[in-house]
Amino acid sequence: MKRPIADSHEIVSAKTPTRRVSLEGMRPFQWGLAGGLGLLLALLIGIVDNQLSTVLVYIGLALFLSLGLDPIVSLLERKLPRPGAIGVVVGGVLLIFAGVLFAIIPVAIEQVNNLIKNFPDMIKDAQASDWYANLTSILGTNFENLVDGASKYVQDPDNLLALGGGVLAVSTGIASVVTGATIVLILTLYFMAALPRMKQVAARFVAEYRRERFLSLTEEVSGAVGRYVIGQVSLALVNGVLSAIFLSIIGAPLPILLALIAFIGSLIPLVGTLSGAIIISLLCLLVSPVTGLIAAIYYLVYMQIEAYVISPRIMSKAVAVPGAIVVIAAVAGGAVGGILGALVAIPIAASAIIIIQKVVFPAQDRKRTRPVDQGVPKEA
Repeated sequence: MKRPIADSHEIVSAKTPTRRVSLEGMRPFQWGLAGGLGLLLALLIGIVDNQLSTVLVYIGLALFLSLGLDPIVSLLERKLPRPGAIGVVVGGVLLIFAGVLFAIIPVAIEQVNNLIKNFPDMIKDAQASDWYANLTSILGTNFENLVDGASKYVQDPDNLLALGGGVLAVSTGIASVVTGATIVLILTLYFMAALPRMKQVAARFVAEYRRERFLSLTEEVSGAVGRYVIGQVSLALVNGVLSAIFLSIIGAPLPILLALIAFIGSLIPLVGTLSGAIIISLLCLLVSPVTGLIAAIYYLVYMQIEAYVISPRIMSKAVAVPGAIVVIAAVAGGAVGGILGALVAIPIAASAIIIIQKVVFPAQDRKRTRPVDQGVPKEA
């Protein structure tokens, strides 16, 4: 006896639940596999955290520096071929790097040694001043005991040996900074030469009909981030030069070292500038309360001028990073890679802001109607 042939609709509806059950049965396994691989990756990252974070910070810093130098290369390309433009920029960067290495670093090291050598005398002079007596009368004996303990610790010969070890550690740290700067310089030159090719290779991962839009967005992001980097370095250079001139005029201790602190601090907007101003003012306070007060007033005025006059002119074509994002990025980057991590984190935040403004927001604006649910039709 022949079995009746089922209708094709019944065959499809009978097979569909079986396929759905199979997929649902595989989904927990897939999630478990992905979770296990993610946990393994997290463990591997945790094992090599220090080395990996240092390498990533170097790569990120070199990449953003190359983006900052790329507008200069593009400007020189109007009169020179790209290899020649890169050669000119490379020569300029090498000259600046050599000048900083041989002119500023030795003076900074000498002033660090002088600071360590003369610090006990600076504390004695501060304790003998009238402003210290007035401050002690206001704050009480606890403050006086704290300062006396710090002064005795510095003047103890046994602690001078430990302080000598600290000087050795500082020298080793400076040597590592120079080594890291050399590595970043080499990576920067490589990225600067390979930047167009890197953009083309990245575009190959995007569907062909979207490549033009992707390349346009890449150029926009890299241009804005490059302008941000070179603008921030320009602001830091202005702060460093003006600080060196002003601190030399008012007779501040170690003006070149303090100006270097101001320059490095200004590379991190808002947070770094304020931190550098506080450190410089406190060191000037050890010499004289008048000098410390003048330095504090100067940096208060300078930060206002920078925020409302200098920065708008230099950073007018760069992406604007909100202050809250700057603080969060600087803290997160500093936790991962120290000062260099904070320097790299802010351009990353700027890149994310541009991508959100140019990709995420327009995509959401195009969604003017609510999507229709595409569920399986229920059987009667």
